Amino acid sequence: MGREQLSVVVTTFNSAGTLDACLRGVSWADEIVVLDSGSSDATTAIAAHYGARIHAQPFAGYSAQKQAAIDLASHRWVLLLDSDESLDADAAACLQQALCAPAHAAYRLWRREWQFWRWQSRRGRLNHYVRLFDRQRARMSDHEVHEEVQVDGPVGVLDAVIDHHGEPDIAGRVAKANRYSSLQQADLAKRKVSWLRLRMVAYPTVAFLRYYLLRGHWRSGWAGFIAARIHAFYAFLKYAKLYERQRPRD
Repeated sequence: MGREQLSVVVTTFNSAGTLDACLRGVSWADEIVVLDSGSSDATTAIAAHYGARIHAQPFAGYSAQKQAAIDLASHRWVLLLDSDESLDADAAACLQQALCAPAHAAYRLWRREWQFWRWQSRRGRLNHYVRLFDRQRARMSDHEVHEEVQVDGPVGVLDAVIDHHGEPDIAGRVAKANRYSSLQQADLAKRKVSWLRLRMVAYPTVAFLRYYLLRGHWRSGWAGFIAARIHAFYAFLKYAKLYERQRPRD
């Protein structure tokens, strides 16, 4: 039995350090589409090595850039990957099997995180995200950060894991927390956030306990502890910056 043709869609910017692993794991796809936003390293050369169809446009924001890349796909079924994500052979086989007779409009895939010097424990809780979908029944949300694929139809879950190489060190993770907390102000401003000062005080602790204990990152040793602390710092920053934004100037 044949399978649905698949377009793999990746957005890039100076992604040479991780793009080779990303595209090598999907070299079996019918098409690879790379939308670049002005890389100055070997990103486009790596994409060309894998026969990708390369397009370029200035960065329009995380969600808008990904939607623009999805719109460039030739095939109905799309696998959306970040340039620092990769699939192993087992995950690829799982996707190919699902595409033989898709029973849903989209599928969630599990994601395993690199934490500074080690992979998170497989016994911890993995997040899952919609990444394989029928693009005629799905679009990106309009969030500034933490964008997601919104699907008109049933969503299944595949037993396939994406490896997210992410930030290689603590400094990179902290810089990302600072950047994302600033970008998220536009999303927070769209809704009324009550008890803002209480959130600044209490929510970082809640975020730490949920990340470290409930999601099982304590199984990853000190790497998991540090990641949880940075996650709590991000939770504090987003509300502190909102408080700063809303507070009248003296």
